[in-house]
Amino acid sequence: MTTKRLYYDDAFAREFTAQVLSCEPEGAATRENPEGPLPGELWRVKLDRTAFYPTSGGQPHDTGRLGDASVVDVLDEEDEIIHLVDKPIAIGLMQGTIDWERRFDHMQQHTGQHVLSAVFHSRFALPTISFHLGVDLCTIDVRGREPRQEILDAAMAVANDVVYADRMVNVKYGSAEELAAAGVRKTVERRGTLRAIEIEALELQPCGGTHVQRTGQIGMILVRGVSRIRQDWRVEFACGRRAERLAREDFATLRAVAQRLNCSPQEAVTAAERAVTERETHYKRSKASIQRIAEMDARAAVQEIQIGADGLRLIAKLFDSDSPEYVQTFAREAAQTENTVAVLAHTESGQIFVSQHPTAKKDMNALLAESLKKVAGKGGGSRDSARGRLADPQRASEFLIIAAAVLRPT
Repeated sequence: MTTKRLYYDDAFAREFTAQVLSCEPEGAATRENPEGPLPGELWRVKLDRTAFYPTSGGQPHDTGRLGDASVVDVLDEEDEIIHLVDKPIAIGLMQGTIDWERRFDHMQQHTGQHVLSAVFHSRFALPTISFHLGVDLCTIDVRGREPRQEILDAAMAVANDVVYADRMVNVKYGSAEELAAAGVRKTVERRGTLRAIEIEALELQPCGGTHVQRTGQIGMILVRGVSRIRQDWRVEFACGRRAERLAREDFATLRAVAQRLNCSPQEAVTAAERAVTERETHYKRSKASIQRIAEMDARAAVQEIQIGADGLRLIAKLFDSDSPEYVQTFAREAAQTENTVAVLAHTESGQIFVSQHPTAKKDMNALLAESLKKVAGKGGGSRDSARGRLADPQRASEFLIIAAAVLRPT
């Protein structure tokens, strides 16, 4: 039996009465919806008519109550609407109640999307390919040139002008041919009577979703940003109370950043740029200092260690507090001296470095590979230099002993 969809003509109906046609066990819920796992045992309820909107067209389902049962999901199965509830209900007349806060939020987002999509299409030749109404943010994927910041700003301004104009949002019915003749933005191939949403003096768009009655009820439209998604562009936005909440959160974040930078919110960007520049300068100076110190320490270490009977000068050293960059520079500088091999390990990160002067005539990549067979880790490199990382940094000293034994087998 076809379920009569009350929300088609009256999306503001919060309560309704319907005949329960069937109530069957769904079993333990194994499916998940985008908002999280569904609870325990569920029942499938069919009604002769319903105001509950099912998940469809990028818009999530309504929630609410049927009698004493909570409606946790609503499914669109061809001509029938299935209500998943958390307890069985009796056959007969039943009162349904929509979670109005959720419904109104979804209507604000969906109508706001229609306005924003119409503006992108008509003003910037960027048609909407898909729409997703998320828990916190909404997105539309548009196709065409990149919508740079100036386009996003302009689209948001025009869209909000439509909101402030408080235009009528009307429901229209007709065949595909009739809607096409009326100037529908997106043509459809379906036969029979189709439903469309008309925003006065803006657009006519086929849609089965729930919408506000006037654009002023959208509240406001806030465009948050854009990112590349394959061949399209994903625009993030929020409407109404969501936009208000996000704007408050954004300003709270800006104010906190400004406090840390010891400036006003209006000066935060300039202060942040200055802080980044100073940090980069300090980093370059610090890196240069570390390199100079590592080079001096490496040369001192070379002077302290004599060449062994095998003709090698082996520097096997464990580092605790120094940075991995320091250790790497130390290894590179030590290997500048003839017949020298450096085998170094950093205990905090588990990073290991092996380097040689070509006159040592060993193979550092082979040395690393052979040593890591006995101490778990991974890495690689060339004949004269290789690096890796131990699975367990606590075995750094063990690695040095094994590597020295590989170099100087007894």
